Parts: sequence; structure tokens; C-alpha cells
Amino acid sequence: MSTVTLSQRELKRRRKLGAEYVAPSPYTLKAALEKGDIFTKLSILVFGLGNIVHKQYVKGLLFLAGEVGFILFMIFSGAHNLSMLPSLGWRKESTEWVGAKLVHTPGDNSVTILLYGVCTLVICLLFLLWWSLAIRSAYKAQCLGGKNGRAPSFMDDIHTLFDSKANILLLALPVAGILIFTVLPLIFMISMAFTSYDHNHLVLFDWVGLQNFKAVFSNSGSIVSGRLFLSVLLWTLVWAFFATFLNFFFGLFLAMVIQRNTTRGKGFWRAVFSMSIAVPQFVSLLVMHQMLQPQGAVNRILEQWGWIDGPMPFFTDATWARVTVIVINLWVGIPYTIMQVTGILQNIPAELYEAAKIDGANWWQIFVKITMPYIIFVLTPYLITTFTGNVNNFNVIYLLTRGDPIQVGDSAGKTDLLITWLYKLTVDRSDYNLGAVIGIMTFIVLAIVSLITYRSSGSYKNEEAFR
Repeated sequence: MSTVTLSQRELKRRRKLGAEYVAPSPYTLKAALEKGDIFTKLSILVFGLGNIVHKQYVKGLLFLAGEVGFILFMIFSGAHNLSMLPSLGWRKESTEWVGAKLVHTPGDNSVTILLYGVCTLVICLLFLLWWSLAIRSAYKAQCLGGKNGRAPSFMDDIHTLFDSKANILLLALPVAGILIFTVLPLIFMISMAFTSYDHNHLVLFDWVGLQNFKAVFSNSGSIVSGRLFLSVLLWTLVWAFFATFLNFFFGLFLAMVIQRNTTRGKGFWRAVFSMSIAVPQFVSLLVMHQMLQPQGAVNRILEQWGWIDGPMPFFTDATWARVTVIVINLWVGIPYTIMQVTGILQNIPAELYEAAKIDGANWWQIFVKITMPYIIFVLTPYLITTFTGNVNNFNVIYLLTRGDPIQVGDSAGKTDLLITWLYKLTVDRSDYNLGAVIGIMTFIVLAIVSLITYRSSGSYKNEEAFR
């Protein structure tokens, strides 16, 4: 059996994990190409040949079937999809008389061509992984056959898959779902950002390179501009910050008040806050939208009480609108924080509090040294997820303000987030290429903020701290 010389990185990882360390497989592609016998190397061209030679007939035929299926796919469809991808089509729809018969000739559809081309590229990448797996499997059969006198049978592989490699079996379906419903649409969207797919080119469009990015970051565009993008980006980050941390601190405060020993009816107060979670969010937001209109219930009541002379500009003034959505989001988000923090507070060891009181610590010192560090440690991933969700919080912004107020000529309003701006560009204006650019920028912002924040947190650096 082949052995693997561990790199410095692997040695460090082995020292860190200890008994939980799992050594890398010795049956690598490099080892197979260097040390494989003739049948292993012939498996480069005929998938599964090495397995069949070592009497792994089912596995060998599966590898061969995958190769044959890919070849047939490329002959009948894949090659055509890839050949059309550079041009994205050119034939326009036409209708003409041929003799006495009216003949309709369908044209090319660039969206379909782009989608099929992207799918074909992904299938080609998967085929390369299948090729690598076939070669490594043939090499493994060679090594185990030479060591044990025979290679593992198909039933042996099935038992291993349900036992020591059960994680691979259980993760196969989720990974396939992520690939199909997340990675593939993401690649398609990124590709769209380099095309002219807008309201003027809904059927046939071309590749335009970085032209759409130039339009977003310069001030020469009529629909999007660098000024508008920076304005929306800045407001998105400000909104996400306040929507995340105001909810967190107010929810933390209320959860600690309810948790106090002197508070009566703890179950009642938690049920009251939970009721806002039970009501569908869009119902609450639409009701609040109607209540805060110039002729809505809030303005009418304040006018009847004599507190104001005219309607408050909840949605017509930029500053008022931004403060309004942040305040209303508190109503939507605080109950979730209360539920999260309550569970954490109930799991903080009581011995920590007792020891602190014996040492003479006051309530503020206990909060700063015990309660808050514990909560932050546990909730850091939740806060990052909440921040990400608020950057993409379409419901609160769109159902409350529709992004208004909006200046004449702009495609985004003063309360629009990147996600609502993307929605307007694609659904309302059909400028899918510009929407794709905004989507890419949203992803980059979220990825940078999330990775930096999480890798700097105690949840990542000191995983064993509160065990």
C-alpha cells in the first residue's frame, strides 16, 4: 500500500487535531500517473478498465457508462452549445413565403444559448472530476489487489459507504442541490454581467466585456452611475449595521429583564414577543405602510391630538424614511433576538455568577466579564448571518417604502438597498446585465465583511473557549 509523505501544513494540522486527524488518501492522481500499472494508465482513455481487470466489474462499468454518456452528450448537444457560446446567436426570427406557404423561422435566443453553454461548461468540469475519480479508483484497486490478493468487491464498497464513509453518502445530495440551485445560477448571473442583456436586447445580445462595470462605476451612465452606486452601497451598510446591532442590544436588554429573578410572568412576556413572529412579516409591514401614509392612522391621530399641524413625512423625506424603516425593523427583529439570547442566558453556568458574587463583583462587572463575552462568543455566527440577511432584506424596505423617496432620473431611491435596486433594474426595467453587476458587487461586499468578521472573532480563533 502506498504511503503519503505529509507536508508541513499536514503535519501542523495533525498536531492540532490529534486523535481526530484523518490522513489524506494515498491514492492521488499524481501517484496513479507515476506508479500505476499499464491498466491504470489505460484508464485515462477507457474509464473503468483498471477496475474491470481487478474484477471490480460494477464499478468499472459505472465509470465506463459515465464516459460514454458524456461523449454522447457532447456529440448530440454539448459541442453545439459550446460552439454557440462565443457569439450568443445571430439569427433573427423571420417569416417569409415559400411558394404558397408562409414559413416561420425561429431565431436564436441568447438567454437559452448562454444557459445551455454555462451548463455544458459545468458538465465538462464534472467530467474532469469523474475522470480523476476513475483513475484514482483504478490505482486503488491495483494497490489493494497487490496487498490483499484481491480488490474490494462492490458490496465491500457499499458497506464502506454506509459505515466509515457515511459522511460522503449523506452529503452527496445536499452538495448536488447546492451545485444545481446555487452554483449554477451564480455562474449564469456572473456571465450575464458581461453581456448587453438589457431592455433593448431581450432576445439577442452580445458579449461586451467590462462595459457594464464601467457604467456602474463611472458617472457617464443615465440609468446607473458611480455616484448612485456609492450612495446605495453606503446606505445599505448603514442600514445593515443599525438593523443588526440595534436589534441585538435591545433584544439583549429585554431578554435580560425577562430573565431576572424578580420578573414575574416570564412565560407571558416571552409569549407576547413571540406573537409578532407568528404573524406573517409581510402582513405587519403592509399594515405599517398604510398606517404611516399622509392620511394614515398615525398622522390622523397625531393631528386630532393637536401634536402636529400637518402629516409627518414618514416616506417622503429621505432622513425620515430611513429612520422609519430602521425603527419598524426593530419591531420585526427584536423578538428573534429575545428568543436567541434567552436560550443562551439559560445555559450560562450558574457557578460563574456565584463565584463572581463571592469575589465581590457588581452587576456591571458580571455583565461585562461573564454574560456579554459568553453571548458574543456564541452569537457571532448569528450576528454575521443577521448582518448578511439585513443587507439582502428585501421585504422590510420594499414593502414599507418601495425604495422611496426617489429623485427624478435616478433608478434607485433614498431607501433602496442593493438588493431592491437589483430588483428594480431587472424586474421593472429589464436591464439584467446591470442587475447582474449589482448582484456581483453585493456578493463581494458580503463575502469580505463576513470572512473578516468571522475570522477575527473568538468563535473562530478559540473554538474550545466555553466548552
